[in-house]
This record gives sequence, structure tokens and C-alpha cells, in this order.
Amino acid sequence: QGKLIADFVRYAHTRPTSSRSKSNALFLDGSGLSKTLGDRYAGIWYEGAESALVVASTSAADTAAITRAGARARVVPRSLAQLSSVKEGLDRTAPPASVHSWAVSPQSNSVVVLTSDEQAARSWVATSGIADAAAVTFEASAERPRLFYDIRGGDAYYTSEGYRCSIGFAARRGTQLGFTTAGHCGGTGVTTTGYNRVAQGTFQISSFPGNDYAWVATNSNWTAPGVVNGYSAGILPVRGAAVTQPQGSVCRSGSTTQWHCGTVQALNSTVNYPEGTVSGLTRTNVCAEGGDSGGSFISGDQAQGMTSGGSGNCSVGGTTYFQPLGEILSAGGLTLVTSGGTDPPPTGCQGYEETYSGSLTSNQSAYQPNGSYYQATVSGTHAACLDGPSGVDFDIYLQRWNGTSWTVVARGDSPNPDESISYSGSAGYYRYRVHAYSGAGAYTLGLNRP
Repeated sequence: QGKLIADFVRYAHTRPTSSRSKSNALFLDGSGLSKTLGDRYAGIWYEGAESALVVASTSAADTAAITRAGARARVVPRSLAQLSSVKEGLDRTAPPASVHSWAVSPQSNSVVVLTSDEQAARSWVATSGIADAAAVTFEASAERPRLFYDIRGGDAYYTSEGYRCSIGFAARRGTQLGFTTAGHCGGTGVTTTGYNRVAQGTFQISSFPGNDYAWVATNSNWTAPGVVNGYSAGILPVRGAAVTQPQGSVCRSGSTTQWHCGTVQALNSTVNYPEGTVSGLTRTNVCAEGGDSGGSFISGDQAQGMTSGGSGNCSVGGTTYFQPLGEILSAGGLTLVTSGGTDPPPTGCQGYEETYSGSLTSNQSAYQPNGSYYQATVSGTHAACLDGPSGVDFDIYLQRWNGTSWTVVARGDSPNPDESISYSGSAGYYRYRVHAYSGAGAYTLGLNRP
């Protein structure tokens, strides 16, 4: 502990503080002070508007030494080592989902557990076997931490039908994030997992043959920096979609053969595949192989389209056609996600067939459409977009009537005001529950039915 504290104290010397905490003694003798406190040391932190430095000890006898060093003394019942031991005990015990995180807090001289269910958290602490359960305090939390994964052009994804294809470009429909790819990779309702096999999304738009484009709506675990994975060429920004003309240079990224470049040979080509004819494709002399389908064609930082098919391979060379991006952006009401956050998602859940509005107080729920339910007479995709006010955590749940009760079949419950759902379901009765997990305000709900 001595070296860590000495490093912290030396850093503190560079931080602007009030005149009360400007004494050089603490900073010049930080390591000596920590050694003096030894096992009684209980932490160091700044507090108050004047950023006064506070040093805690388990012994009042250390007050004079801390004060002489230029800090405020705080006498507490537990040392930092004792608190760390309590945390380590919790680290060895699997927590319930309602426990979001835990950490040592020198300021409160406790291990603070952030949780949405204090009773469940207390039961978890009781089963952990730690000797000093009184050292644990609890704070209400709506964090719901989760991992985030990036949508990058050229990365692999896997379909529920057992195929591997490649991502084209990140694109939004209203507030719903997703990505473009090839239509022959999956039909509407097919689900996907990412390169890491984590649940990813659902095909909401798919056209093949005739065209060869698709759009997959992704869940809230996925974010979009607006880039293409260029593999050997690095991570490449996408800044627009200006069309490259014949003899212009173009490169392709895909999950099988990665990064290859060449030139555009012809626009508006019609290709007679064994599976059917596709028109409006761009012909290139860039090679590709199976699994590269759907991957990005890009010229510089300008998105061009998604790999469709061709002939040859990357050992002997070949011809590859791509589906121009502009057609699906127009047909699907999509907006290309560009690098650097220059294209923020629109608000209001535009592009949905039905729109409903309401307002909620904290922990209140409402049911849509219009406090009731709707009947789907055919199988298909149920899609919803929830647009809530800033600073709240609103969630949305799609429920289906099972004959005796309403059961949740899809959810959007990230710690954010805005949510989206895409669910492929059979005919039946459905409704949406909009819930204010925390905060209050007005919301808009956009719906698409099968």
C-alpha cells in the first residue's frame, strides 16, 4: 500500500487546491506518512468545493501527524486493508443480476454495493461468508451494466439458419440501430449473432432476388462508431456515400478473405445467378469468397455497397459484384452512420407505421396501443421504438397472450430513455408495456406490426 499511496500523493501535488491544502509537507513526505500510518491507514480523497485533501486513519493518535502534513484528518473504524478484505470476499461470491457493482469507498468507510434490489443484495452478502457484513452499505442503482460491441463493416455475423456472412455498413431507421448486408444472407425474421457469437439482431428488411440487400436491426448491446474493419489496412472511417465511377478504385472487406482492392468496371449490371436475376449491381475486379457476402465495398472514406456474388477467388483472382448502398438507404428509410458522431440518431421514432404518446411517473407502466392490445393474424416481425425524455430510464416489453396470461417475449431494458425491439412471432394477441424504471416524463412509441 505504501508505494501506491506515495504515487497518489505525488500526483496530488499537481492538482489545484485551496490555500488550506497547499502545504508541501504532505506531498514531499507522502510515502513517509503512509508508512507512519501503516495498518491504520484508511484511505485518501478530496472533498468539498475547495478540494481539500483528507487522509483517514483508524487511530485518533494520527490526527496531529496528518494535520501537520497539510491534510484534514478523519478517524474511521476500518482500515483500507480491512475494507479490501471485505470486497475480496464479495468478489469470490457470484452475485444476483440485481447487483450491478461493488467497490471500496474510503469516504464512507465501507464497501458500497450498487443494486436495484436491496433485499436480494443483502441475501447475497449474507451467503458470501464475510466476517464483517456491517462494513457493506447499499445504494439504489439503475445502472444495469453490460458489455458493448461495435458494428464494423467487414466483420462476421452468423444467422439462425447456420450461415456466416459479413456486415456492410451501420445504418439507422429512426432511432433503431442496425447494419446493411446482402439479402441472400437471410430473409425477414432471421436472427443473427455477432463475430463473438453474442446475440445481435434480426433481419427486418430483405430483398433477393431482384435486389440483393438487407438490413438487420441490432439489440442494445451493439454500438456503431461508423467504421469499416480494413484488417491489414486498419480501422477505416465512413464519412459519406459518394458513388465511385468506372475505373475508380474500390476496396472490399469481408470476414473470409478480409481486405482486397481493385477498380470499378461497370455500374448498373444485371447478374444471372442460379438462384435468380439481380439488377442494379456494380461490377468490380476485386476478388471475394464465400462468407464475404454482405461485406463492405468502400472507396477512401465513401461507402459504396455490399458484396453480392461473382466468380473466381482470392487465390487466382476474380470478379465480384456489389449491391449499391443507396438503394437500401432509400427503400428502407435508413440513414448511414458516419464516423465521428456527425450523424446522431433522429428522435421521435420516425419511420414507424403507428405512433402513440403518453407520460409516466417513476415506476409507472402504460400499455399500448391505446391501453389495449392488437391481433397479429400472420407470422412476422413486431418492431417498436421508444423515445423517452433525457435523464430517465424508460423500458419497453412486448407481451403475448398465451391463453391464460400475458408473457414477455421481447424487451428493451437498457439504462437509457430510448429503447427498441424487433421480434419475429407467430399469429396471436400482443401488447406493449412501457415502464418508467426511473424518472418521469412524456414518451413516444413507434410500432410496426406484421
